[in-house]
Amino acid sequence: MRRLLLASALLVSFAAQAQVKVDDPWVRATVAPQKATGAFMQLTSPKAVKVVAASSPVAAMVEIHEMKMDDGVMKMRAVDALPLPAGQAVALKPGGYHVMLMGLKGQIKAGDAVPLTLTVEGEDGKRTAVEVKAQAR
Repeated sequence: MRRLLLASALLVSFAAQAQVKVDDPWVRATVAPQKATGAFMQLTSPKAVKVVAASSPVAAMVEIHEMKMDDGVMKMRAVDALPLPAGQAVALKPGGYHVMLMGLKGQIKAGDAVPLTLTVEGEDGKRTAVEVKAQAR
């Protein structure tokens, strides 16, 4: 019994260490006819992982996007994965990486809590879901 408890405690500890920490998640509030918005946050992982997908019940499509200058023009594009180096905070912010919510099912008002699910993949290929509640601002 003690061995089982010890093994369970170690597994819980390992699982907690593998989790991605999410700080200051927020979503840009919208106006009634608007069909897209961005979600922003800071992500930190104790191990090297990558965000490979995102979803939300408030949008028909959710993607990880990057904005960057290309020949003097700011361009936005979807990325296949967002690397999270071990122990380094990665900022998702306006003008950089962000979560793009498209095909909104309704207006997102300031103060709303918007649920997001980030799919994170480890170096071993194992995927886990990170649940986020982002407040609309």
